[in-house]
Amino acid sequence: MSTRPFSRFEWTIAWRYLRARRKEGGISVIAWYAFIGVMLGVAALIVVQAVMIGFREEFTDRILGVNAHVTIYSADYDLASNRSRSFENFLDISETVAQVPGVLRAAPVIKAQVMASANGQNAGVQIFGETLADLKDLPLIANPESFTGDIEQYNEGLAIGSGIARSLNLRVGDYLQLISPDGAVTPFGTTPRINDYQVMYIFQVGRADIDRTRIYMPFGEAQSFFNREGLADEIEVMVEDPQEVDDMRDSLREASGGALVWTWRDANGAFLSALDTERRVMFIILSLVVLIAAMNIISGLVMLVKNKGRDIGILRTMGLTQGSIMRIFFICGSLIGIIGTLMGLVLGTSFAYFIADLQHFLEWVTGNQIWNPEIKYLTEIPVRLRVEDVVATVVLALGLSLLITIIPARNAAKLSPVEALRYE
Repeated sequence: MSTRPFSRFEWTIAWRYLRARRKEGGISVIAWYAFIGVMLGVAALIVVQAVMIGFREEFTDRILGVNAHVTIYSADYDLASNRSRSFENFLDISETVAQVPGVLRAAPVIKAQVMASANGQNAGVQIFGETLADLKDLPLIANPESFTGDIEQYNEGLAIGSGIARSLNLRVGDYLQLISPDGAVTPFGTTPRINDYQVMYIFQVGRADIDRTRIYMPFGEAQSFFNREGLADEIEVMVEDPQEVDDMRDSLREASGGALVWTWRDANGAFLSALDTERRVMFIILSLVVLIAAMNIISGLVMLVKNKGRDIGILRTMGLTQGSIMRIFFICGSLIGIIGTLMGLVLGTSFAYFIADLQHFLEWVTGNQIWNPEIKYLTEIPVRLRVEDVVATVVLALGLSLLITIIPARNAAKLSPVEALRYE
């Protein structure tokens, strides 16, 4: 008897075998184990991929939202200070660089490290001297996750990160003392320079290394405080497409008169490459988990073929072809993989979507911080569900499930009716 491939008749027999009770020779228990294994493996793979991609993209977004896409340094190097010399013609260079196609802005910056002191507490901080107009062009500073104060009052004091405000117990309107060892020159040598500044704006960008260390100071005041009158330490450049910044390197170097050009990829490329490598390795490892879970399908089908030997012999004597027998058992195994994959898809995407809410709930219940921003540089677990990652996971799980089902299904098809009914 020849039946149309994957006909209703074959599906009916396969479904009856799959849901049969154990005493009837079914594999319900093993099928459940295989189903749960595939489901959890797919869900874990989706969640891990989403978190790792989210961490990379979130980290990149915060880098590009608050740091220069390109930094231009003077080509002259000062051996005494072990750093590039400051620009004297920074205004001309900034104007020339700003004309390069693809450049959004070019801003002179004063950069230095000082000691900050307030309310009996001290902290090492990094000062960025920028004008108000340039500061407002930084998306994560002008429009941060949260802020207090008015950025328009920036020229009357300082803008500080929320981490500094917490560690020094500062609020808007309080005064912060800055101490620079490279201060005023006197007949007795260089003395530290100590000035008090009022906090006018407190920002939180969500990166602990910025919120805990960065202070913005008006450009003119920074020149005076750090003995840089008429100078700028570097030129901060923002471009339209940060991902294509390497293609602009030569144009920027030419526009700046042969200065040193340092891109955000130069500063963070090794870290981002490490994240990509880690994500690929985790995909391979979790794929093995899916494979191991799918192997339970083979165990179940082998037992099913053994227990259904008599049925196979009867079906063959009734005229069913080897192909039809093979398809029946292939359907039995593939249903476990398909349903497990689909349920894993639902579970994984749902978990990834609500992972931030789950994090906050667990932190509220336990009273402990699950995600340490000092280690990961972010305040919460970032998640990015990408269609290509989800599709790759589903294809992998379905491919493994269907592939390993073929072997026991072929063995069932090769079973001789005479051998199957000999001892019946």
